[in-house]
Amino acid sequence: MKGFKESGGEIVGSVRMAVQNPDFSAYVQRAKDLNPQGIFIMIPGGAQPTAFGKALGERGVDPKKMWVLGQFEVTDEHALSSIGDLAVGIVTASHYDFNHRSPRNEEFVKAYDAEFGRNPDCFSVGGYDGMHLIDLALRKSDGKTDGEALVSAAKGLSFESPRGPISIDPETRDIVQTVYIRRVEKVDGRLLNVEFAEIPEVKDPFKAAMQK
Repeated sequence: MKGFKESGGEIVGSVRMAVQNPDFSAYVQRAKDLNPQGIFIMIPGGAQPTAFGKALGERGVDPKKMWVLGQFEVTDEHALSSIGDLAVGIVTASHYDFNHRSPRNEEFVKAYDAEFGRNPDCFSVGGYDGMHLIDLALRKSDGKTDGEALVSAAKGLSFESPRGPISIDPETRDIVQTVYIRRVEKVDGRLLNVEFAEIPEVKDPFKAAMQK
């Protein structure tokens, strides 16, 4: 909310939702009644995205006519299979999707599917990148495995991940990565998150704001 307001946006309403009882109809209706340009939703994965998609349909909110925005769990592959065509038009931000177009990711997706029989997700690429970082740090530290040596070696490392270029901030030790803005589209009969913009070299926004 802070970043949105600082960028010139106006928030006409907000509400905290009881995520343990995933019936979002009343919340969606409340948002619709305010007639906003867009609705931003932040919910956990699992059953919640499906329930949210159902509420959009029941309340007549069409993401192709009103901006419906959210974080990547809202439209991950599993959520899309449950929400169906109601998801078309939803815009989300994410650091990874198996549909990301790059030679490195296409190779990763192919190998992952051959091994596990499914597409990789954000957890898959996180595990892959974590192991790759450990390998690079061990090489840089000449095989030293104590915590201080590995942490020091990891600072400032960078490499090309299936998610895109990433690095480790030498000051905060956080990941620095590209965040992709995607829209759900139906491509050859299949619902996909299609990237249409990207924000490179994104650091932890909360820590970045504290340094200003």
